[in-house]
Amino acid sequence: MAQLFFSYSHRDEDLRDQLDVHLAMLKRQGVVETWHDRRIVAGAPFVQEIDANLDAADVILLLLSPDFLASDYCYDIEVKRAMERHIAGVARVIPVVLRPCDWQDGTPFRGLMAVPKDGKPVTKWPNLDDAFLDITKAIRSALETGKSSVSRPVQPAPSASNSAVRPTTNESPVVRSSNLRIAKEFNDRDRDTFLTESFNYIAKLFEGSLSELKDRHRDIDFTFRRIDADHFSAVIYRSGNAVARCRIWLGGYGGPRASQIMYSMNDAGTDNSCNEMMSVGDDRETLFLRPAGMQAHRNVSSDGNLTMQGAAEYYWAILVGPLQR
Repeated sequence: MAQLFFSYSHRDEDLRDQLDVHLAMLKRQGVVETWHDRRIVAGAPFVQEIDANLDAADVILLLLSPDFLASDYCYDIEVKRAMERHIAGVARVIPVVLRPCDWQDGTPFRGLMAVPKDGKPVTKWPNLDDAFLDITKAIRSALETGKSSVSRPVQPAPSASNSAVRPTTNESPVVRSSNLRIAKEFNDRDRDTFLTESFNYIAKLFEGSLSELKDRHRDIDFTFRRIDADHFSAVIYRSGNAVARCRIWLGGYGGPRASQIMYSMNDAGTDNSCNEMMSVGDDRETLFLRPAGMQAHRNVSSDGNLTMQGAAEYYWAILVGPLQR
């Protein structure tokens, strides 16, 4: 059984937990056993435990994010030792891009193939489960490809850089589950903040996508208007004729506060009617956006629980649809 080590920033613990859950079948099938520092028991020597498990790992996942790159411990200690073992051929290092960050310029792991596909950050995928499934398949493939080198733990000779903190005890490691997640409670502030950030992200994606659409197609022009903090509109013209219009705003029904992101195919309409809407939901682990499904007849695909980018892509598909049919 291969030993898998998570090198990560604690600010990314939620994403690490979700990835660990997706590795469940690999663990059930006896292909891999995972370890991260939350498995260290109270009173145990923290640094020595990390160092011992890092040196015992067959696969080392570097969970990349701005916080990971900013962490002196992750970058200067764990990455250094991980790359030493990777270069020596006794472990395989796999960069996992969780959030957008500057990992491809000057890092010791910049030349390694990153996951998910094309190094697209997990948080940029429309559906997080799709991203984690892609990572899981890549890990399985890496293990199957390199069975001869990851079939059992390998203990290299101590290096001068970390011999001072390597444990000298022969005590057996504690065996316990990595499934220690507990349900989260999200309050109104959490939901309002997520809704506003999602709306602003949608506006930015629309503005950038409209500019790129015009650059690529000579007969396309557009208008984008940020009406106020809670509203924006867009119109796409082809050869001078309007072919698609929309108005998107923060709104909602049945409450005193904005609780939904509304979509209208009329750029000059009011807040009283819409052609689609999205509400904030949660699965006791993460917040997401869920369309009402009013555009299902237009074959606009929705995978249910959407990230900010997934929601933006969903609304963009409605707007650009008339140009693609």
